[in-house]
Amino acid sequence: MKAYILTDQGPAMRDTPKVSPRPGQVSVKVEANGLNRVDLGMATGALHGARGGIGAVLGSEWAGVIDAVGPGVTEFKEGDRVMGASASAFAEYVVAHAAHVLPIPDAMGFEDAACFPVGLRTMHDAIVTVGKLEPGQAVMIQGASSGVGILGLQIAKVLGAGAVIGSSTNAERRARLADYGADLAVDSADDGWVDQVIEFTKGVGVDLIVDQVSGGVVNGNMRAAKLEGRIVNVGRLGGMRSEFNADLHALRRIHYLGVTFRTRTLDEIGEINRRASEDLGGPLAAGRLKMPIDEVFAFAQVEQAMGKMARNQHFGKIVLRH
Repeated sequence: MKAYILTDQGPAMRDTPKVSPRPGQVSVKVEANGLNRVDLGMATGALHGARGGIGAVLGSEWAGVIDAVGPGVTEFKEGDRVMGASASAFAEYVVAHAAHVLPIPDAMGFEDAACFPVGLRTMHDAIVTVGKLEPGQAVMIQGASSGVGILGLQIAKVLGAGAVIGSSTNAERRARLADYGADLAVDSADDGWVDQVIEFTKGVGVDLIVDQVSGGVVNGNMRAAKLEGRIVNVGRLGGMRSEFNADLHALRRIHYLGVTFRTRTLDEIGEINRRASEDLGGPLAAGRLKMPIDEVFAFAQVEQAMGKMARNQHFGKIVLRH
């Protein structure tokens, strides 16, 4: 089968043997892939937990049709249309643990389905399990114009948030956030963004901030959060390190929480998938969760697709079609 592999001379399309599913796994003929930031890092040789390095098949998100099931798998069968987030996704076939696989809603095509698995589990975990959102609370998504961020806005809205705020430093993308659930969109590169958030929340601040940016917004987040607010760190697009105002952290009595899938066990990821599916499967099937597709590339054009993602000029998802 064809697969996009990291070689000692960089990523390249290569022929590689098709892998059979082991107990508890399914094999899927891939019809479409969604691109994610992690794919860029792994293409340079960076590890993602235990994944990556020379010889690794790149990619992390896919949609397709099950062509074989391993021993012990009872929840899926050959021919089922499914989507998932797992290693080695940029290939004609992918093998994944059945607990990490989600059914594709009947009315949804493969290209759309490939946009959801990473965002569904990431944002449900951050907003619900870790962030402990309660109906009526105010939520802010830092970095809301990314695919995961756009989904986070909608998940917060669907699950009953009283106010949803999103940030983007790009004016054109920021203007589109209202279409995906943002009641207020701010520019986190503007020194006045915290004041806008405080004013919008009538001087109280937000209950929950899901931060995909970190870097220079860390202290601003603490100022924008209400007393005893929660900040969930899911990404570091703005930098891994910054000055941290420990006194502000104490004064605001902030619950500052970090999450990543790199140190999760397979069983933990399966449970995260189960919870996300339980809460969001209905809204997804009903069309209440949507993802804009910025551009679709043929699988053979994966290098061009990765280049577009690296330029950070897209809104929503970049998709590969097989």
